[in-house]
Amino acid sequence: MALNPFFLQGSSSEQFLVQDIINEQLKIFGIDVYYLPRKIFKTDDIIREIQSSKFDDSFLIEAYLNNYDGYAPDSDIMTKFGLRLKNEISLTISRERYEEFIAPFLEGISSGIREGRITEYTFADLITRPKEGDLIYFPLGERLFEIKRVESEKPFYQLGSNYTYELSCELYEYENELIDTSIEEVDNTVEDEGYITSLTVVGSAITATATASISSGSITEIFLNNDGSGYVSTPTVTFSGPNSGINTATAVAITTSRVNVQSVLRLELTNGGSGYTTPPTITISGGGGAGAAATCSVGGTEFSVSSISVTDEGRGYSTAPTVIIGSPGVGVTATAVAGIAAGKLDYIRMLNTGIGYTQAPTVSITGLSTVGVGTYIYNETITGESSGVTAKIRDFRTITSTTEGVLPVTNIRVSLNTGKFSPGETVVGTISSARYTVLSYDTESYDNPYDTNEEIELEADDILDFTESNPFGSY
Repeated sequence: MALNPFFLQGSSSEQFLVQDIINEQLKIFGIDVYYLPRKIFKTDDIIREIQSSKFDDSFLIEAYLNNYDGYAPDSDIMTKFGLRLKNEISLTISRERYEEFIAPFLEGISSGIREGRITEYTFADLITRPKEGDLIYFPLGERLFEIKRVESEKPFYQLGSNYTYELSCELYEYENELIDTSIEEVDNTVEDEGYITSLTVVGSAITATATASISSGSITEIFLNNDGSGYVSTPTVTFSGPNSGINTATAVAITTSRVNVQSVLRLELTNGGSGYTTPPTITISGGGGAGAAATCSVGGTEFSVSSISVTDEGRGYSTAPTVIIGSPGVGVTATAVAGIAAGKLDYIRMLNTGIGYTQAPTVSITGLSTVGVGTYIYNETITGESSGVTAKIRDFRTITSTTEGVLPVTNIRVSLNTGKFSPGETVVGTISSARYTVLSYDTESYDNPYDTNEEIELEADDILDFTESNPFGSY
């Protein structure tokens, strides 16, 4: 039997009336929440997992909180890694309000949907309704919730239409997505979340300085006659005493690997000594290897550079600087090499102490001209000029040209060359063009009370130690 023709059974005017009443009820009894649509940049081609996304848009919309007695029960789960919060809320929003005030702004968002990666719905369906994976900022609890399910047919076709969306949301678990909505209370909820490392940066690099001393009867040059083999650690270098005086020469060995054989590359003088009239005996011992042998020449009555002392370590070196020693005028100019540690000058060692000096020469170390400038922008990408490593700025504390500070960064993208930021290199912001020099890079998670990876690893090593033997037995 047909429907009664004297009743409308859901005309458009009746449906509009119901929608208006629901909208008004939400404005009276609801709360204002922020809707954050997810922008997808990269997905896995095999399992369709989202690998890169961000949230940088926000829309204020009224919603009715269905959880009248608190978060969903049994949402706090005790696991072997500690207490895990799985708080859930259910929100009801107006279909009309979403479709008219949010959906039109989402049509230009590039999210990979147009490329057919999500096939359960058409592109139009996903634009005109809330999507799973989008976020809701819940101001009463100051928390972000992720939409897990969207119910679009509840209540079920009153007067032949649906008027609301019911959003089932779960407490958001941060996974290094970029969240930059320009709304302070929203962005602050994730400011210290995720794997955040820190760069110690400084505004300006400083050139290291050093002074030289001269003596007569110093070792002038060492000749490596045999590089030996089988060294597993650096061998010790000793000299016999001088013919007169007590200033015995000292040197260190530099090893290298050739065709999987560890041998001595060269010997570098840390002190040329004094009072040698004949070449001393050089002994190379220890280090697990054998066969290395060396001889040397001495300056006799001529004055040579016996030692170089670092007076200022400087800062901002990404590679070992060049050391230039002043000429004696008539004779042989001394030469030296330098090493760095944490962006600072660590040592200067001599390869040739020279001959013919009448006074201590000047020691020049290649200078640096990097000067910090500008202010990094929250969430912008910075790039290490020499390492090629990139990261996202989490926060920027004011740093001047003469001070240093900690720069929290996340989303580290390592370079094939180094794998981490290099002390002494300059990091440049892609948007702000701000540039500062790296003093050190701490790979430990920055200010994260939940970072217990090392503790777990140490406890595991106490249970199963593979370094000594197979803990499961041998056969």
